[in-house]
Amino acid sequence: MKLYLIIKTFFSRHLTPTRIFVFSFAAYIALGTLALWFPFSSSHGGLRFVDALFTSTSAVCVTGLASIDIGKDLSLIGQLITLVLFQVGGLGIITFSVVLFALMGRGISFKSREITQSAFLHTPKKDFNLIIKKVLRYTFIIESIGALLLFLRFVQEFPVEQAFYHAIYNAVSAFNNCGYSLFPDNMMRYQSDILVNVTIMLLIILGGIGFIVQQEVIAKLRSAEKKLSLHTKIVLITTAALIFVGATCFYFMEMNNVLRGASTKTAILSSFFQSVVPRTAAFHTVDIGILTNSTILVIIILMFIGASPGSTGGGVKTTSFAILMLLIFNRIKGNENVNIANRTIPKDTIDKTIYIIFASAIIIGVIAAVLLLAGSTSAAPLASRYQFVEYLFETVSAFGTVGLSMGVTPKLNDVQKYAIILMMFIGRVGPLTLAFAWYSARKRGITYAEESVMVG
Repeated sequence: MKLYLIIKTFFSRHLTPTRIFVFSFAAYIALGTLALWFPFSSSHGGLRFVDALFTSTSAVCVTGLASIDIGKDLSLIGQLITLVLFQVGGLGIITFSVVLFALMGRGISFKSREITQSAFLHTPKKDFNLIIKKVLRYTFIIESIGALLLFLRFVQEFPVEQAFYHAIYNAVSAFNNCGYSLFPDNMMRYQSDILVNVTIMLLIILGGIGFIVQQEVIAKLRSAEKKLSLHTKIVLITTAALIFVGATCFYFMEMNNVLRGASTKTAILSSFFQSVVPRTAAFHTVDIGILTNSTILVIIILMFIGASPGSTGGGVKTTSFAILMLLIFNRIKGNENVNIANRTIPKDTIDKTIYIIFASAIIIGVIAAVLLLAGSTSAAPLASRYQFVEYLFETVSAFGTVGLSMGVTPKLNDVQKYAIILMMFIGRVGPLTLAFAWYSARKRGITYAEESVMVG
């Protein structure tokens, strides 16, 4: 009994909500790795451990990078395992644990409530059970509608059972911003298909804007809510702006490259599709590896920004990007505060935004350097110069849990794969969350006498 109390006290002191959040993802990745490592998950006798770990991490972190061919190298059981991994990973392991405990009639701890609410809401609310029900309800409804629309198209070229399976897999993958597809060419075969393109894009956008935004927009449409919160306004405006700017850039930068000879419909669909997917989903209807350098730069920026808070996506988030732009704009105007829509953004939020962006940039630089150092050095520097762009693209894609690749992923050696695995994990849980989990939140910083330093 005494030993039990000692263990209980130890975990209560050291297992903070942040650490529980990080450990839950790590444990789920380990479980997924074990399941994919078994011979029955592979179509050819078993995966290498590093590939099983890579695939599990990519699925749980809803990234979509693949060192194997998901449709070819995994058996039906293996594919279903990845489906469960990115469905649970997208909405959060704690969320599903809470639902499981509720179904078993067990109580929900305060820490679990705190983690779940912080994952979906900018302001905690009392009706916790109602929030969880709405999250699962919206997810089921959106994924079901998406699967139905995709089924109507797939059934025209596949048997009913196969079309149904492909529709469910791609719909769940799209809503959770994973990007795994069972087709060997991803979505390139449907480059000109309006139904498939629009359905996938809407699923990605809905999954990427976050639950609280979905809830407020639906309430507004039902006239149950008078006005949208500042968070929702920023998310919607920033998301729309990034999509239209990205599509415009893609169209004009690729009109003489991958879009040459394409019809106006195909060119517009491809431009918008490739503008939406860098917001953390790995679907693509063109060959990413042959895009122009200017387009690659635009995609890297979009991948770094990523989706919105409380969503299934990664990146530094649209709100962080918007707040940084607002900070610069207000400073140019001479405003000490960051003001928008007759509201002032709290200083703590501004500081957190700066920390996130700079920490993310530093981590990306470190991991990209590891890929370059661990890569092949047999070629002359000028002959291998292209690897810098490919590895940087791969690293940012892993951080933003996007999954787009210039064709490098299957060619990575084991050291590089482990580096990308770490990057995907950091991108999903967040660099600040990982830092807070490492250092105890109970420690307070020491304040010394101030002394000025020249900057700028």
